[in-house]
Order: sequence, then structure tokens, then C-alpha cells
Amino acid sequence: MSMNVQEILEQKMTKTISVLKEELNTVRAGRANPSLLDKVAVDYYGSPTPLKNLANISAPEPRTLLIAPFDPKSIADIEKAINNANLGMAPSNDGKVVRLSIPQLTEERRKELSKSVKKYGEEAKVAVRNERRDANEELKKQEKAGEITEDDLKKQLDQIQKKTDKAVKDIDDVIAAKEREILEV
Repeated sequence: MSMNVQEILEQKMTKTISVLKEELNTVRAGRANPSLLDKVAVDYYGSPTPLKNLANISAPEPRTLLIAPFDPKSIADIEKAINNANLGMAPSNDGKVVRLSIPQLTEERRKELSKSVKKYGEEAKVAVRNERRDANEELKKQEKAGEITEDDLKKQLDQIQKKTDKAVKDIDDVIAAKEREILEV
């Protein structure tokens, strides 16, 4: 029964870290990455549609994204959506595809991005600590209800702390890797 608390905690912590990685994918690091456009929604026949559902997005060169719409008539809408997304990149098209040139990051912009990456990391750590608290409370309830012994409680609280420490370290590693990517000129 109490093993369940450990499993649920592990799943939640894994999910928190994968959400963090998804968030960081949308942070521009001076390199072309199709996931930079994950949050761009295009007004397509009156309904906001994710860009990736309307076009093939590729990175043929390190500083260029190529957006090939499935429907060539949607090019103007796609350009408008990219401009409205304030990505700091100006789209251009040749009637068939939209090209996005990714500018070099300024030193100041790198520092801003680095700060926002740290903020994402802090939010993920707060989430992990909240998950730890919830698991600890659940175990204490089980101990009070006589479902587990005091020794079991101590052992499991220790395991939860170890899982939390590992998750926090994983978050730090993910953040450090993203910061290196951003600060790389």
C-alpha cells in the first residue's frame, strides 16, 4: 500500500522534470530548433491552430528555420502569427515556404535568457518540494491510521528525501546544460 506513495511521487517528479525540459525547448538559444515555434498559434479559418499542425518545420541550417505550410494559402497567416508571437525574428517567404533567420544573441539577451531559465528551474524545484510534502503527509496519515509502522515511516521519509534530492540535482543539471547552450557564442 505505502509503496504506492513512492511510485506516485516518482511519477510526479519525472513529469515535473519533463515539463521543465519542454518549457526550456521554447527558450531560444541562438540555434535553430523547430520547438521554438511550439507555442505559436495561427489563426487558421477563424480558429487558433498550433503552427506545427499546419506546416512542416525543419532546421536545414544552424541559424535557419524552414516552415513549409501544407496549405500554401496559409503563408500570410503563418507570418502574421510568427510576428505576433514576439520571437524577435522576422519571417520572410518565397510564396512556398517561410524562412526564419535566427539572429545572434546579444550578451544582454543571453543574460536575460539565462535568468528566465533559472526561474523555470526554481519553479520546477518548488513543484518537486510540494510533491515531497504531499507524499510525506500521506505517509504520516498512513502511520496515524496504523497502516504502516513508525520504522516504515522513517524509512520511507528518508527514501522520499533521497528522491527529492535526486530530482533537484536533475533539475540543476538540465538548467546548467541549457545555460551552457545559451551562453555558447
